[in-house]
Amino acid sequence: MVRQRGFDKEKALDIAMELFWEKGYAATSISDLTAIMGIQRPSLYATFGDKEKLFEAALRKYTNLHASLIRTKLQNTISVKEAFRNLFEELIEKEYKNKVSKGCFCINTIVELAPHDEKFEILTREHEMYLSVIFQETLLKGIKSGELESNLDVKALAQTLVVALIGITVLLKSHPERSFVDKSVTLILSLIK
Repeated sequence: MVRQRGFDKEKALDIAMELFWEKGYAATSISDLTAIMGIQRPSLYATFGDKEKLFEAALRKYTNLHASLIRTKLQNTISVKEAFRNLFEELIEKEYKNKVSKGCFCINTIVELAPHDEKFEILTREHEMYLSVIFQETLLKGIKSGELESNLDVKALAQTLVVALIGITVLLKSHPERSFVDKSVTLILSLIK
């Protein structure tokens, strides 16, 4: 008879994702994970594999949710310029409301693991490229509607917006002067013509 797992795998993965997001990979121990997930080590290993595989599963879940959320935000606004302005402004507003910034789980992984681990370099790069595709689709929608200039280099602008989003997210972890960020975002968004 196969023994039933005594916990909700998706809920446990969500909890692990939040802990990894808050503390990072290196600072999160197996003991931290089992304590907060409410499971024993054998259950963690049997369900998720080792710590690295659990981290990878958490990162994949996060990037899927993150991309879906960004796509929804950009698609639910008629004006493409307004959609991008809202995306950046909501990010900034959220970070300034929080006393401690967790930043973006994927970007934290870019900084912590991608330089040292090819698997995480590839996973984070895939997310960057996927965001670029979402941004390209949104910009093309703006060209099609006549809101944006038809000669706009959509691919280059989409990639620039991804770089800007990543850079601002990292910068916000240090809570810089608000005007510094706001002026930068205004200039970045002025590229969307």
